[in-house]
Amino acid sequence: MARKTLLAGTIVLLLGAAASVLLASKEVVREPAVAGAFYPGDQGALSAAVSGFLAKAEHRPESGRLIALIAPHAGYQFSGQVAAASYRHITDRPVDTVILIGASHTASYLGAAVYPDGAWRSPLGSVRINEKIARSLLNDTASVVAGREVFAKEHSLEVQLPFLHLTLKNFTIVPILLGAPTRDSFAHLTDRLTEVLRKNDRAIIVASTDLSHYHGYDDAVARDRKVVDAAGRMSVEDLQALLASGEGEACGGHPVLLTMMVARNLGATHGVLFDYKNSGDVSGDRSRVVGYAALGLYRSALTDRQRQELLSLARRTVAQQVKDRTTPEPDGRDPRLQANGATFVTINRHHQLRGCIGNIQPNMPLARSVVRNAVAAATQDPRFPPLRSEELGDIEVEVTVLSPLEPLADIKDIRIGTHGLFIVKDGLSGIFLPQVPVEQGWDLPTYLEQLCAKAGLPGNAWKDKDAKLFVFTADIVK
Repeated sequence: MARKTLLAGTIVLLLGAAASVLLASKEVVREPAVAGAFYPGDQGALSAAVSGFLAKAEHRPESGRLIALIAPHAGYQFSGQVAAASYRHITDRPVDTVILIGASHTASYLGAAVYPDGAWRSPLGSVRINEKIARSLLNDTASVVAGREVFAKEHSLEVQLPFLHLTLKNFTIVPILLGAPTRDSFAHLTDRLTEVLRKNDRAIIVASTDLSHYHGYDDAVARDRKVVDAAGRMSVEDLQALLASGEGEACGGHPVLLTMMVARNLGATHGVLFDYKNSGDVSGDRSRVVGYAALGLYRSALTDRQRQELLSLARRTVAQQVKDRTTPEPDGRDPRLQANGATFVTINRHHQLRGCIGNIQPNMPLARSVVRNAVAAATQDPRFPPLRSEELGDIEVEVTVLSPLEPLADIKDIRIGTHGLFIVKDGLSGIFLPQVPVEQGWDLPTYLEQLCAKAGLPGNAWKDKDAKLFVFTADIVK
């Protein structure tokens, strides 16, 4: 493996050198700022070091789309092996665009800076900026501006380049540095990056961060475990709370939060921890350590076992709630079911609706969402009286796991039987799951009219300019 990786590195070096020659003479090239300090400045030594890290990194096969990586940015002698654990997982994936997101360590400013054009050079060669994407992110009103000077001495993104050189071919980068992000800059970048990655499934985000800084070994591990757990569960809310309270630390906290928001918009279902170490594991000094983690954020389908576990959990919850007002405790061993998700639980009796309640935002663990919504569908649906114990033998329970909501550009894109619909207008909202129009035999005009009616709106309100329509898909388990 080491010889194969080293050979691949040599080929990349030659390609990188050729690319450097081809760079236009007037093109702005960012030269390495921390070569020889954070990583070897000599081309051969750097290639050997990175190839060695990659050869030792464990590969953990994971199905589904890899949307983002989280990788550390300390000196390679401390965090290089952990960083390699992230990059090992893109060696077999067709990635052509890398969005690099880090926090500025050398300059203070509001919002975010985007490196707009040209190329970045490392001792292993040059890589071009994806100018089209970079410039599409700019928005002065949201304080997302083009800038070069804030990148000049920054290490957090530069140290990622050698790993990219030795794991990818024919790729471009979009470097983004967050200063003190405003609400507008965060929202703007979330929306725009979601669009970029939605259009190109060969694009990926790399969020650059180290974890806790300068605590004792055991304290650092405890703090870092909380951060890793929140990221693995795709809980933006929990991670934000940890960082705000100081219970968890990440010098690239905002880049990770931004990355998780984009990944969640794209349907990321869970995070996978590839490796964790801190500086004490490397140096032996455990008195004041810095933590490093490598993670991947994935979107993957539920397995048959996971689907049946959710359905069984919903059925048990309904039965226990009706019989004795208790609820079962979900099995917490499956990280996929502990990751945040959005579900609806539907109860039918004699093929007629008897209760249906859900949440449309993934703001709680998937298993907990099923329990909560099963209780609500059985006892709190305002359209029906609470379910009685004598009815339990006649009911059918169904779990629907929702994808993220996507803004609808054209009603012609709606596919009945595939797309659920959600409408928001004048403070009113309504939702239909994808199976509803099929069960009711509705065509598209009727589907839209009934959606408006459910929201308490006129039947043609979806046509109004201030009406917002969203589509989503669903995994229906019954």
